[in-house]
Amino acid sequence: MLANILLGVLASESGGGSLLDVNPGLIIWTILTFLILLIILKKVAWKPILTALDNREKEIEDSLNRAEQAKEEAQKILKENQATLSKAEEESKKIIDQSRVYADNLKEQMLKESKDQQQKIIEDASAEIERKKNAAFEELKNQIAEISVNAAEKIMKENIDANKNKQIVNKYLSEINKN
Repeated sequence: MLANILLGVLASESGGGSLLDVNPGLIIWTILTFLILLIILKKVAWKPILTALDNREKEIEDSLNRAEQAKEEAQKILKENQATLSKAEEESKKIIDQSRVYADNLKEQMLKESKDQQQKIIEDASAEIERKKNAAFEELKNQIAEISVNAAEKIMKENIDANKNKQIVNKYLSEINKN
């Protein structure tokens, strides 16, 4: 066949025709060669090419489906993460608010305890001052009574009983205290 094509080409060149001349033998052989080549390609190469194209198309479609599923999964995970983050933020706000309330309560309790303690110290100090004042007043009263008795003894130069003189002075001082 190839030999016939070559003979046809050589014949057309030797005939002195130009490239634009129509040669019916050459046209028939060209069409016949094209059809034979087409049949051979269809039987040998066309099915594997179509099969490869179909496989490639299925792989691309599967890849697109997997990509779509991955995208949906990623969006689902993103929504879950956002929900978890929102929940964590709410819990942290709740914990912070509880901590503030606890701190305020603790502060108030500590202030109350310190005020109570301060008041107790003041009351204890006042009671101690009053007790010491009374003790000092009693001691002063006893000393005055003793001095008065001694002075009265010396002034009177009488033999009056010292205990009786103390009682008189104490009685007199008690009357002064009441006024």
